[in-house]
Amino acid sequence: MDDQQLVPAAVLAAKNGVRFPNESEQYRIARDALLAEEIELRRHIERVARQRRALPPGGEVKKDYRFEGAGGPISFSELFAGKDTLIVYSYMFGPERERPCPMCTSLLSAWDGEVPDIQQRAALAVVARSPIGKLLAFKKERGWHHLPLYSDTTGDYSRDYHAIGKGGGDDPAYNVFTRRDGTIRHFWSQEMGDVTSDPGEDPRGGAPDLMPLWTLIDTTPEGRAPDWYPKLSY
Repeated sequence: MDDQQLVPAAVLAAKNGVRFPNESEQYRIARDALLAEEIELRRHIERVARQRRALPPGGEVKKDYRFEGAGGPISFSELFAGKDTLIVYSYMFGPERERPCPMCTSLLSAWDGEVPDIQQRAALAVVARSPIGKLLAFKKERGWHHLPLYSDTTGDYSRDYHAIGKGGGDDPAYNVFTRRDGTIRHFWSQEMGDVTSDPGEDPRGGAPDLMPLWTLIDTTPEGRAPDWYPKLSY
């Protein structure tokens, strides 16, 4: 949609008409001003999504990487499972880790129930460098039902697609691939991080944030705490 055709956000906010018991006029004025900003944010998210979809073709994936899944060996091309698009999340659970990254685990726990819905639109693979037995044992411990886990036994995929840091440890990575006319290409990856973060803010991996946890916390008066992150247990 042409942004010039849109009704100004402040005008839409003024039409809202929502009121809550015992709210003050001061609250309503501030809330309507915030609503206008939320409308602008929604519009900006849509503009960014359109810009992302309009990216030119990415780099061709010339290696057919090998993984180990619950059902045995599987190639990268097979991960598409008949879909044209593949989402791959690189889970920070490498062989040097006794336990996985709590942040990644929190994210994946939120995704687990969404997997059947995601798979209506795209294939999904969660890749880590630990042996598949270790990954499946943790999946059972965590109570995950749907997440498709794969071991990158050689680390080739993880190295090529930025899931291994400069020191050789794990980095999280979210990559999207397409298959068109038999050619597999990289489409998009999260590229936000430490070097792109703003002063005083946590270096978020993407915008919008892929973690439902932070989306919910952002609606609270406390917001995100700079010294709090999810744990594997409480």
